[in-house]
Amino acid sequence: MAFSRATLFTGLVATSALVLAGCTGGSDDDAAGGGAGGGGESYTIGINQLVQHPALDAATAGFKEAFADAGVEVEFNEQNANGEQATALTIAQQFAADDLDLALAVATPAAQAMAQNIINIPLLFTAVTDPVSAELVDSMEEPGANVTGTSDAAPIDEQLELLKEIVPDAERVGIVYASGEVNSQVQVDQAEEAAGPLDLEIVTQTVTTVNEIQQAVEALGDVDAIYVPTDNMVVSGIAALVQVAESKQIPVIAAEEGTVEGGAVATLGIDYTELGRQTGEMALRILRDGEDPATMPVETATEFTYVVNEAAAERQGVTIPEDILAEAEKK
Repeated sequence: MAFSRATLFTGLVATSALVLAGCTGGSDDDAAGGGAGGGGESYTIGINQLVQHPALDAATAGFKEAFADAGVEVEFNEQNANGEQATALTIAQQFAADDLDLALAVATPAAQAMAQNIINIPLLFTAVTDPVSAELVDSMEEPGANVTGTSDAAPIDEQLELLKEIVPDAERVGIVYASGEVNSQVQVDQAEEAAGPLDLEIVTQTVTTVNEIQQAVEALGDVDAIYVPTDNMVVSGIAALVQVAESKQIPVIAAEEGTVEGGAVATLGIDYTELGRQTGEMALRILRDGEDPATMPVETATEFTYVVNEAAAERQGVTIPEDILAEAEKK
């Protein structure tokens, strides 16, 4: 085997920045001093989620669960931008005018919109692949302002090794991604770097809307497999990609579990519920303990999932090796 699936990836990396510790529900004293711990806390938090799909939904749910588990009362103002950057910006502008104690951005484009507008309260992000490239933080170790959060950087090297195990004769791997998502370009660059030692050639097509996905997959041409990164647009429209893959008998390997549930064959990927919970725990440290986002390193995922979809494998004309089936969670 090319890697040990028993070893889950852990990491703590740093990034993200913005300022100010949290405040307790509407108290000017707490807003100035950072929100002391103790019973009876009550907070108002705005959530700006880029689009609805399983991974981002799970991250938002995990974030909220962290507060429920801690017994902290929170009023959540949840907004969904439906994949539209302009809508994400409008939500961010509204949140900037609201009386919030803290804000959460889910996915890179939403985080960029929020960081442009939310400057006076702590801002956390989750499901952001490279917050430095996205200009959300100064560095992973010292974000520098009022913004920090969690990165969903995937173990792309190991995922391509998994692809080679499932499709041993693979030479050309197709990737469809949104041209406007910084996080997606970062992942494509990483995939191209990881592909060399595995004798793989990466073939790409970009899209600007979900409606372009099917045509983009067709335009990949003669590829032996398709790799789906944590691209919000493509994942939200995964059914269109899978439809073409099944018709052409092209195996699809994904970067996260939700895409496997949507029809990909397998992944060694991030548990987004746990990533969201990790972000919620960071929020609690800001609101209750007075930690400063500017000096809180950006954290990476500590929980990964190894998942296969046997029915999808059959539809895409590939047999999952028995040793993989023996270790993986089935979907």
